Amino acid sequence: MLTSHPALTEATQALNRAAAQAARDPLRPVYHFRPPAQWMNDPNGTIYVDGVYHLFYQLNPYADYWGDIHWGHATSRDLVHWEHRPIALWPSRELGEAHCFSGCAALRADGTPLLFYTSVGAGGEGQRPPFQQWAALGDATWDTWQKHPQNPILDLRSHDGPDFLGTWRDPFIFQAGGRTLMALGAETADEATVALYEAADGTLERWRFRGTLFRAPKESMRFCECPNFFPVGDAWVLLMSPYRPVTYHVGDFDAQTLRFTPTVEGVWDPGVGEHAPAGHFYATNLIFAPDGRRIVLGWVRGWEKGRGWNGCLALPRVVTLDAARRPRQAPIAELAQLRGRAQGLHATRLPAGGHVVATGVSSCCEIAATIRADGAWSLCLRAADASEAALAITVDATGVQVDEVRVPFTQAVTEPVDVRVFVDRSVVEVFAAAGRVAVTLVRNLPQGWMEVDLVAQQAIQVEELAVWEMNPIW
Repeated sequence: MLTSHPALTEATQALNRAAAQAARDPLRPVYHFRPPAQWMNDPNGTIYVDGVYHLFYQLNPYADYWGDIHWGHATSRDLVHWEHRPIALWPSRELGEAHCFSGCAALRADGTPLLFYTSVGAGGEGQRPPFQQWAALGDATWDTWQKHPQNPILDLRSHDGPDFLGTWRDPFIFQAGGRTLMALGAETADEATVALYEAADGTLERWRFRGTLFRAPKESMRFCECPNFFPVGDAWVLLMSPYRPVTYHVGDFDAQTLRFTPTVEGVWDPGVGEHAPAGHFYATNLIFAPDGRRIVLGWVRGWEKGRGWNGCLALPRVVTLDAARRPRQAPIAELAQLRGRAQGLHATRLPAGGHVVATGVSSCCEIAATIRADGAWSLCLRAADASEAALAITVDATGVQVDEVRVPFTQAVTEPVDVRVFVDRSVVEVFAAAGRVAVTLVRNLPQGWMEVDLVAQQAIQVEELAVWEMNPIW
């Protein structure tokens, strides 16, 4: 096995040089996962093996903006506290490789760890095609990786499928009906598609095209980035990142015919902003927890360059489906171990108007409120000496609004309504109405002490309201 490589040494040194600047930034999250420094985007290769969660992710160790894409690596035993591991993948310049784009992790039949990813060529006349599917083999520690000697594992020139255009990437391996399958973003002249492949055996070295899992006209979907396909109960969920907020399609999948019939669709997390018009939450990946939970991870984006870091992971979310097969998202229960000092209210009726319900709140906190009301009410976070709210969450009978982002209820919601807010310096994640609503935003919130207000035009019943300081995970 390859134990060291000059490109890895150089990348690691560059990452270490940027760490001091990143650590000084008051906007950098402290309980969301992020690299030691520099640029991060898509989570990749998320997998649970032998008591350990592995997270790989897109990393540029040389700058706090996109480019020169490697794969970073971290491990956790609870999906809350993380340990940075050595950089896993690097672009093999000597093989004409410019970037290691997104992909997944799997175990071969003999137990060997395997990373499957899209290799991006450096280009130029007479060079390899721009997108190929490559593999890397790991050792028992998961810290040392060697590019597979048979790369490319899949090439458009020999993949035995349609004449897809050059953009062909982001493999996601999954199991169904005893078969090992792979979803892959692809395109034709007229359609964005998710292509479906099947492994010939447990080596995961030979794949055959088996059809199209999903297709949409390009007028409605530019490309199906980062497709994830997984079962929840008796249904299957397809997540895609189509250069706008992540979409979901829920339906039935026949593992014999390999036909997916979606019946429900929508937007996974509609948070958008100035620096992330396609959504602050993007590029999902999935972990199958040992207790059966389906846990979705996503990339949070929306910061300007020049800070020595850029990007983090959204809090892990458990996915369930309601009776109508609409997704519900909930932050994992393990996050409760980060809670520190608490304050709040219990079983209190408040008259119409504004009420300060918590003071001395830091910029790293969790807020949980369950409110019964006949009309609209707002939960506001503001600097202690400010009249304007730094963050406002308004709930009424028709939906939830987080600042300028409005999320209508797709079905009636009965009282009381619950809201959970996670604030981590410049990251805000809001979950409401039993997980029907999930919104992620990047905001320059006050970094001094804040207060939490409840505002309503009528009397409201506070069933429960708690505010916790949240401790760092590093």
